[in-house]
Amino acid sequence: MYQASVPVFRHYLARVSEMVERAGAEALAAQVADAFPAGQQFATAAGFSLRIACPLAGREVPSLPAALGPRLAVARAMLGAMAPADFEGAESRIIRHHAGFAELEQTGADFLHLYGMPNFFFHLTMGYAALRSAGVPLGKADFDGFHSYPEGFSFQDVGR
Repeated sequence: MYQASVPVFRHYLARVSEMVERAGAEALAAQVADAFPAGQQFATAAGFSLRIACPLAGREVPSLPAALGPRLAVARAMLGAMAPADFEGAESRIIRHHAGFAELEQTGADFLHLYGMPNFFFHLTMGYAALRSAGVPLGKADFDGFHSYPEGFSFQDVGR
């Protein structure tokens, strides 16, 4: 459970930090349709990382700073202080939590895979989409940190 959560959260929160730095403060107010602005989407994703990892590790979910930069840094640091041993037995641990107004009870495995990861990536992706819609020049490599494309490459040219 550790390997499926903590390294993933830390990697993508680092990606968010780089996207936020590249976008600048003004672009963080951008939003897609009537969703939260990009900055709030990223802040929510950071919150979800600890809202998921802490119960799996048998810890209380801490309060995080409101400001996005410190919030991302604190979340990454707290995740970095977690160890695989903290997650022993987490897959079968019963996690009681709220999803909006719904009260849920899930095994740790379901909590992580069916609730936690989808919500983390939902908010991460919404923030990314809001920045893109505001004209911030981000691509897949900025999102995942792995892809690489040659200068001037356009997906519109693929398949022609």
